[in-house]
Amino acid sequence: MTNPRTDLDITSHGVRLSAWHYRASSGAWTTPAGRPVVVMAHGFGATKDAGLAPFAERFAAAGADVVVFDYRGFGTSDGIPRQAVDHRRHREDYAAVVAHVRSMDGVDADRVVLWGSSYSGGHVVAVAARDPRIAAVVSQGAAMDGLAAVLEIRRYAGLRQVLRLTAHALRGVVQRGHTLPIVGEPGSLAAITSHDGLSGYQLIMGPTFRNEMLARGILLILLNRPVAAASKVSAPLLLVIASDDTIAPPTAVESVARKAGGRVETLRLDVGHFAIYEGEPFATSVAAQVAFLDSVLSP
Repeated sequence: MTNPRTDLDITSHGVRLSAWHYRASSGAWTTPAGRPVVVMAHGFGATKDAGLAPFAERFAAAGADVVVFDYRGFGTSDGIPRQAVDHRRHREDYAAVVAHVRSMDGVDADRVVLWGSSYSGGHVVAVAARDPRIAAVVSQGAAMDGLAAVLEIRRYAGLRQVLRLTAHALRGVVQRGHTLPIVGEPGSLAAITSHDGLSGYQLIMGPTFRNEMLARGILLILLNRPVAAASKVSAPLLLVIASDDTIAPPTAVESVARKAGGRVETLRLDVGHFAIYEGEPFATSVAAQVAFLDSVLSP
């Protein structure tokens, strides 16, 4: 039986964010101050209907409220421009959702957990670095260093692909509506063309996902370096590392583990970027995540 959820609207910089709210179905983590809440969003160009519900349901069953949201311009959220992959805006949206959930009835404002995967796995580190009230951070398969990610593209697709993407990004600066696919087959023109990229997206993407992004967003990838903020994270941190990840280099995640300012736990799985969303890797990962949250949130 799945945990019932309700729709929730949250405002970020004057724009409506579309969210799901899962109410805790257990009182195990409830204190006189209220229930903890986990704030979740997705990765590079992805939407809340792309494989996040099973995680949210497990957290709610364990004792936390969960709020899962779409960034501005994605999925069922409002916002113009559409399909702008911009880590700065995404982090602003995380902060807006955190502010909202802290005002919700029955929620303990000092036990807000940030959860992220892939691109958002880096966002949660950067947001927690700016908010010392965050109670814990869970990050899986995270993109922690944009430079490392670009070098990985060069490794698997060649310098020519990096130059093609750069050319389209520069065109997008001039032609503001110019787009390119988020993911494609190896050798095609897309931001992600690793051997497992297209099959991985097809595995988890929900009905609101659009396989396009504003091309100028490619230039922002290099500026996305959550690893630089790791030392400022004081909250307990769980890092789930996909050792065979070809999209979000695990070496950057390991660097965050070394630099983080507070308690750090790691779980290493010998899988690729998308395997953590299903089957045994999912079961292992989510069990470790629930156990980690229990160690932080249990009264």
